[in-house]
Amino acid sequence: MKILFIHQNFPGQFKHLAPALAQRGHQCTALTLRVKEASNWRGVQILPYSLPDRGRQNVHPWLVDLDSKVTRGEACFQAARKLSHKGYSPDLILAHPGWGESMFLRDLWPEARIGLYCELYHHAEWPHLGFDPEFETADTTVQPLRIRLKNLNNHLHFPTAHAGLSPTQFQADTFPPEFRDNITVIHDGIDTTTSCPDPIATLEVEGAGRLSRSDEVITFVNRNLEPYRGYHVFMRALPRLLAERPDARILIVGGDGVSYGARPPGKRTWKQIFIDEVRGQIPEPDWNRVHFLGRIPYDKFTRLLQISRVHVYLTYPFVLSWSLLEAMSCGAAIVASDTTPVREVIDDGKTGRLVDFFDGAGMVDTVCSLLDDAGARAELGAAARKKMQARYDLETICLPAQLQWVERIMQG
Repeated sequence: MKILFIHQNFPGQFKHLAPALAQRGHQCTALTLRVKEASNWRGVQILPYSLPDRGRQNVHPWLVDLDSKVTRGEACFQAARKLSHKGYSPDLILAHPGWGESMFLRDLWPEARIGLYCELYHHAEWPHLGFDPEFETADTTVQPLRIRLKNLNNHLHFPTAHAGLSPTQFQADTFPPEFRDNITVIHDGIDTTTSCPDPIATLEVEGAGRLSRSDEVITFVNRNLEPYRGYHVFMRALPRLLAERPDARILIVGGDGVSYGARPPGKRTWKQIFIDEVRGQIPEPDWNRVHFLGRIPYDKFTRLLQISRVHVYLTYPFVLSWSLLEAMSCGAAIVASDTTPVREVIDDGKTGRLVDFFDGAGMVDTVCSLLDDAGARAELGAAARKKMQARYDLETICLPAQLQWVERIMQG
């Protein structure tokens, strides 16, 4: 079977599925903006394409998002058409439609089956919009209109697809009924053999030396440090947390950019804005125990989770981070926000402890309580890992289910 993958940052969420299908003898090809040269990756032929040079479009501001997606859709269509002219015709197209690339592929290959990775459908009401009043836009009556327009890309894809795949129930349930019934919930999968407890793990941290499980390590991880992932709540809790835990080391992982939500005002980053807000409340010796690690290699990230005594995870009602599940798989004791996507994986008091997203004081109390109770940490961590193995393990649960999903698409 000929399978075409479409993802602007391939492999992305197809990291495990694509090579697994190639290993089973399918001819797997991927079109992506990520690379400049054609290559072969784990049996998948990766083909690059690029976006056209375009002058700035004079479009309505609310349509800038759709304009960007149509531009990407056209570029992907042109690259796909070149393949078609060479005689290529896929039996199955598996696409992440979030950036618009797969928008016109049914027009080129009407007989192909299409499966979509359904990451999120945008909602214009609370709590999806307006969850955090601190970052409300000036005109709250206009924002819902813009959010609705962001879903045009989703609606242009719905009629083209035969099935959808979402990693969590929360994400699948954001989609409207006319397409929700076609979405299967299967997580991308956690490699629980790699993300696992290691009592002798160590991590070299500049300014702190070699840390291990004998150290009081508190971890906080985002792709980028920003309000959507509660960075502001965590930072505002730091002065008291550091004062209460004079031996703690705070390890913060994340970039300076923006993955979700609005960009910060001016030329500063969200990271720096909240450092500046709290820095004057933290004495120099305490501040020296806060370590911003930026983005780190995966093996170092795993060791960080393995030495963590308490891992803090905060998020708006939004896409759930892999890092939370990887921390659970490593047996970390979790303190997380009591928001809908988190409740899907954490049972309060059993596989972690939940606190109100905005309650920084409550978060500090809960973290300190766990740091003082080794038995509770061990019990929560063991239960969290057991849940990851039973429901989210890559090799035994998620990947087999994804392969069955592909088979069902082809069977109609």
